[in-house]
Formats: sequence, structure tokens, C-alpha cells
Amino acid sequence: MNGAGQGGARGAALLGAMLAAGMVVSTFVGSRSIEGINRAKRTIRVKGSSEKAIVSDWAVWDARFTARAAALAGAYGKIRRDLETVLAYLERNGVDRGAVALSSITTSVQYKPNEKGNPTNVIEGYVLEQSIQIKSGDVPLVARLARESTGLIQDGIEFSSSPPSYYYTRLNELKIAMLGEATRDARARAAQLAGNSGCEVGALRSASQGVFQITPEYSTEVSDYGVYDTGSVRKCVKALVAVEFSIR
Repeated sequence: MNGAGQGGARGAALLGAMLAAGMVVSTFVGSRSIEGINRAKRTIRVKGSSEKAIVSDWAVWDARFTARAAALAGAYGKIRRDLETVLAYLERNGVDRGAVALSSITTSVQYKPNEKGNPTNVIEGYVLEQSIQIKSGDVPLVARLARESTGLIQDGIEFSSSPPSYYYTRLNELKIAMLGEATRDARARAAQLAGNSGCEVGALRSASQGVFQITPEYSTEVSDYGVYDTGSVRKCVKALVAVEFSIR
């Protein structure tokens, strides 16, 4: 390997180590590559990027059910029966009871309105509500439950399902690999731009890591503070870096 090649390898390795260790000297945000040569300072500043398609491997789903009755005891008895029905439904669909997190029961009082629609001191009934939460690595199962569980309404349960949140649990490992790829992309851009100007890329001067953009698949959304989509199973992760090299 010639001297220029060795210097390039050492520079890329040094840059990757700086980024992976968190030695960020400034913050850089952007979605396009911006490149430039400062001949007065004999430096070149370049953006590098890396993109990866990922599939969520963890899901969190919340739902709740409500019981109403004229008497508090009646409302409580119904919500206990509804809970057993909900747990049995989940168990039939592959969710162990021990995997279901239950909230405490919340109670609210309904007051009878007067002729003007304003509440009075007369109690008309009670409303009890309880929430469930399921966390699972079986993403397809959680997605199906979120879609189909409202069928419990046919069993006389006032049931409400929230959209699941989807996550990727190996994101930190992925970030390290992507920073390395973005580093190599940045050096390749620098070499091309410098070569077109009759220069060679020299030592590393500075490096900065941009925010990660985790968006739905095929999305073009970006943010100065980063994007972390939790509503999609399939996502795209984009890493950005900005580096400055000396030129000779």
C-alpha cells in the first residue's frame, strides 16, 4: 500500500473511532451532501451519509375497557367480568396472562344534569376504566391484536385499542456500523472533490456527528432534532457525519 493509501486508511479509522466514542466537536444537521474546499486554510469539509432499512423487533400496545352502571358495585362487578373476558381473549390469541400489564381501576362519577344541561349533585352513575399494556418481540402478533381486538365490543365490552408503538432494539449497534459507513462515504467524497481540484486529502482536522433520522420506509421527513418514528414496522435509518480534512 502506498503512503496516500495508508494515510487514507489511518484517517478513516481515526474518524470512525472519534465518532463511535462520542468525541463530537460540533453538531451538523442536513439531508444533502455539501462539499467545499477552503484553499486559504488548505482544508476540505465534506458530508457523509449511510442509510439502512430495518424491521421493528419490539412492539408496545395499549388498550382500555370501560364499565358503566348506576351503582358503583355494579360497575365494579362488570369491569371485573370484562377483564376476565379480555384476558381469555388474549390467551386464546397467544398472549400469556403474565405478559399483560394491568393498570389500577379509575373511577369517575356521573352527575345528573338539570334542564339547562349543567351537572347537579345527584349521582346518575359510575364509570370505571382499566388499561392493559402488552410488550412483545412478536411484532406481527401485536399488530394483529391491535387491529382485531375491537371485536370484543361484540361481547358487550366497551373496548378501545391504541395504535402500537414499534421499536428496533439493536439500534445502538446499528449506529456504530452506520457511522463507519458514513465515514467511508465522507472520505470518498473528499478524495473525489480534492482530486478534481488537483489536491490530495491529508490529515483529519475535525469531525461532527449529525442526528439520526429514523423514518417510515420511503419517507423523506427530516428534523433538526432527529426523527424517531414508532408508528411503522418497517423503517429507514439515516446517519449523517461532517468531517474536515487537510489538503495538500
